[in-house]
Amino acid sequence: MYKKVDTNMNFVDREKEIEKFWDDNDIFRKSMENRKEGETYTFYDGPPTANGKPHIGHVETRTIKDMIPRFQTMKGKYVPRKAGWDTHGLPVEIEVEKLLGLDGKDQIEEYGLEPFIKKCKESVWKYKGMWEDFSGTVGFWADMDNPYVTYDDNFIESEWWALKEIWNKGLLYKGFKIVPYCPRCGTPLSAQEVAQGYKLVKEKSAVVRFKVVGEDAYFLAWTTTPWTLPSNVALCVNPDDTYIKVKAVDGYTYYLAEALADKVLSQLLSKEDKEEGKTAYEVLETYKGKDLEYKEYEPLYDCAKQLADKQGKKGFFVTCDTYVTMSDGTGIVHIAPAFGEDDANVGRNYDLPFVQFVNGKGELTEETPFAGMWVKDADPEVLKDLSSRKQLFDAPKFEHEYPHCWRCDKPLIYYARESWYIKETAVKDDLIRNNNTVNWIPESIGSGRFGNWLENIQDWAISRNRYWGTPLNIWECECGHRECIGSRAELAERAGDPKAAEVELHRPYIDEVTMQCPECGKTMHRVPEVLDCWFDSGAMPFAQHHYPFENKEVFEQQFPAKFISEAVDQTRGWFHSLMAESTLLFNKAPYENVIVLGHVQDENGQKMSKSKGNAVDPFDALNTYGADAIRWYFYTASAPWIPKRFSGKLVQEGQRKFMGTLWNTYAFFVLYANIDEFDATKYTLDYDKLGVMDRWLLSKLNSAVGGVDDCLSNYRIPEAARYLEEFVDDMSNWYVRRSRERFWAKGMEQDKINAYMTLYTALVTISKAAAPMIPFMTEEIYRNLVCSIDKNAPESIHLTDYPEADLKMIDKKLEDSMDEVLKIVVMGRACRNTSNIKNRQPIGKMYVKAPTALDKYFVDIIAEELNVKEVHFTDDVSAYTSYQFKPQLRTVGPKYGKYLKQIQAALAELDGNKAMAELKETGSLKLDSVNDEVVLLEEDLLITMTQMDDYVTENDNAVTVVLDTNLTPELIEEGFEREIISKIQTMRKEAGFEVMDHIAVTFEADDKVSSIFAKYSESIKSEVMADSIAAGSLAGYEKDWNINGEEVKLAVEKL
Repeated sequence: MYKKVDTNMNFVDREKEIEKFWDDNDIFRKSMENRKEGETYTFYDGPPTANGKPHIGHVETRTIKDMIPRFQTMKGKYVPRKAGWDTHGLPVEIEVEKLLGLDGKDQIEEYGLEPFIKKCKESVWKYKGMWEDFSGTVGFWADMDNPYVTYDDNFIESEWWALKEIWNKGLLYKGFKIVPYCPRCGTPLSAQEVAQGYKLVKEKSAVVRFKVVGEDAYFLAWTTTPWTLPSNVALCVNPDDTYIKVKAVDGYTYYLAEALADKVLSQLLSKEDKEEGKTAYEVLETYKGKDLEYKEYEPLYDCAKQLADKQGKKGFFVTCDTYVTMSDGTGIVHIAPAFGEDDANVGRNYDLPFVQFVNGKGELTEETPFAGMWVKDADPEVLKDLSSRKQLFDAPKFEHEYPHCWRCDKPLIYYARESWYIKETAVKDDLIRNNNTVNWIPESIGSGRFGNWLENIQDWAISRNRYWGTPLNIWECECGHRECIGSRAELAERAGDPKAAEVELHRPYIDEVTMQCPECGKTMHRVPEVLDCWFDSGAMPFAQHHYPFENKEVFEQQFPAKFISEAVDQTRGWFHSLMAESTLLFNKAPYENVIVLGHVQDENGQKMSKSKGNAVDPFDALNTYGADAIRWYFYTASAPWIPKRFSGKLVQEGQRKFMGTLWNTYAFFVLYANIDEFDATKYTLDYDKLGVMDRWLLSKLNSAVGGVDDCLSNYRIPEAARYLEEFVDDMSNWYVRRSRERFWAKGMEQDKINAYMTLYTALVTISKAAAPMIPFMTEEIYRNLVCSIDKNAPESIHLTDYPEADLKMIDKKLEDSMDEVLKIVVMGRACRNTSNIKNRQPIGKMYVKAPTALDKYFVDIIAEELNVKEVHFTDDVSAYTSYQFKPQLRTVGPKYGKYLKQIQAALAELDGNKAMAELKETGSLKLDSVNDEVVLLEEDLLITMTQMDDYVTENDNAVTVVLDTNLTPELIEEGFEREIISKIQTMRKEAGFEVMDHIAVTFEADDKVSSIFAKYSESIKSEVMADSIAAGSLAGYEKDWNINGEEVKLAVEKL
């Protein structure tokens, strides 16, 4: 029969056994094979980097990524799930640098590029085993035996094909642009990479005096990057704003924006001057910004003037641009076209000299007085130098978000560089249109965060001046001719060497392949750059299949993805690179449905980090709580896109509330089914023979199955979990509790068969419905309940079909009636709590006023649940309740302020029940006794229900429950009997007796309790399975009790 169920709530060891069962029996592969003929439902897995460890956020992503494919597989779909590894990029290089004790590009090249690349290839697999163990423990199913690997030559060749397609469309170009640049890593960053590394920093800015040519006056200009001042070639004002020339109290004459003059110059006044109302300056002249255009000033540093003269270009004058704002500074900004996009635009518009006194390492060059200094170290030295020359007006501190390299954590600089770009701006409309076809969850990411990003899309800087990456497939000649190579075959053909097709597609090997220039006959070499690794991840839909060189049909069958899911920070990462490449190559969205996940925070809502000591180790969490419990937490904690505060307490609460309830119900079934040797395959569920409770549970079951199916089909995850949770609660805390005695009955009558088959059906069906969400526990339940008695059943729950809701079994009227019962029972319990009467103490009468009276069957349930002798449905409870009315001052005051005291008095005198009836009938109360103008609506009244003595009431507008709390001596005796039964049942458990063990009860008590034992002896024996009850010497397990104020000694002994 069924294996005995341990009610211990530690599921970790059980999950390990299930994981082993899946591995030993190849269940994942079988689940794929079974659905080969089904409709294809493709899932793309965003590739993790195998040289980094999993964190707790990966548990959430793998939970969602696993659940939806499991669901769709059970729905009959064929769901390809190819795992992947992101293997290129700077993080790998940095890891290897640390390993080899290297620092920077010079040392890498000195060490040797070939051995360095070999080390990178080894390093990427550092944590592969850990990732595979992690995925197995979480229950994440994907094909890890045949993963796609971004450093594989076939993968790279597919990327080369893609780049050639983009090149042929004229959308791949080399440009001179201001890019976010990391001097430590020696490479530019894409906009999506920059977005990952902002930090709040406090730095000194500079307000500098620039001497006006031909005047004893100065422009006051502001900059937040003092290290760029040696490269200054112009100043810039807003052409439309007002500027003033002033004589300041420090003796200088200044030009600056009128709107900022007070803020900037007021610091020149002493505290006393300010108190006396003195002004810091006198306005000499007023201008529009446009009036100052081309006004010249003396160069701040000679080195900039010398280079400008060499270039034969004019600089050191005022320019105009509307990007200058009046929010900070002086309204005049300094221009260094090599170090900012706005500056570069001004430089192009005015044909300014190009001065870049910072090298690729982020150091100021030898032309400046600050040669060899790292830019941020140069800031205080520049300020000191300007101060000594009396050209520094002020150096105010300011706090702002500044971008840092997400890999090495060093500050970035905006730096003019040549880089390779994909012209995304040319396909902006296509990107937006394709994005609009995607079902984003939540929609606000697609139309907001991601949609806005696409609306303001910039060209994608795809090249990196590094070593370990997909080599950019462009060869160029010194004559300027360039070619893009789209395949290994084309490479061999152009190189004139068949062996070139066999060269590994990485540096330094690919760099050795040369070809003859068709224009001038000289040798063409590959450009030195490698690709942004985001291009690798965006290429995975086609490159994982080596498309278009093979697997064309497979790619077309599996593109686009039906579903992907990643955290919100992938908006400018993987979500973007997939969309960009898919649009450029196929002009369609690469995914149809996206679940965006919020980040996982600590229990206080703080970002997790090792440095803060608040990071949760995912392996520790999984070994403590188990995968199903953590999975369930992530489904139910909040909507997927909301950040989640990870807390062990919350995980355990969900485990107890849902998983514990399901497990205990399953354990209950197995316990009694084994006692009765009940084999579900030997019986059928005959709906016509079922009782009301059975039909109710099956109705709720099919409603729940339909609800879960609909929710998961539409990616509504918390809502699906809620259906499961509510049904399991109903099954355990209502159906099983109400039907318990049916399982205890002797023999195997039809009613007992009905109870067993109903509960069996509910457990198996709801387990299948929950299987995608909690795959381990449901597997355990299924294999014990189904496979143990049916050798022809699928060996795993994950090889079964998802259950379909049987609409014929759904009885909404029955569900509504039982909902009303539950509502009345809850209100009745509240009445008991108010009156401080225990549930074991019988009560004589209860009155219910409800929209519809219930059938006797349901009334009997209410009576039994609330331990009430009589339940009366009535239209009038006024004999037991009344209402008190007071004016709602917030609304009555403004309307009838002068009558307020009279209104209060009149309301206090009302017949509460009559007034309530009038209010319900007409919607208002007329107080003619005050004034015929006074008409009070329900919103004008504070209404309190009051109760008569010896009656307790509860109401919720639609339903009123009244409990008669008068207790007769007979009721009190019966309450005593129930208390005694409860205490004996507790002692049976504590003594470790089995459910079917018969016992003998002995007791010592006074006459009052002894008389109750004598009067109710037979009923007590029946309830506690006692063969005898005797007063006198105690035998067996003993315990002292205080029962309703009476001291009693009880003993129980197993027979």
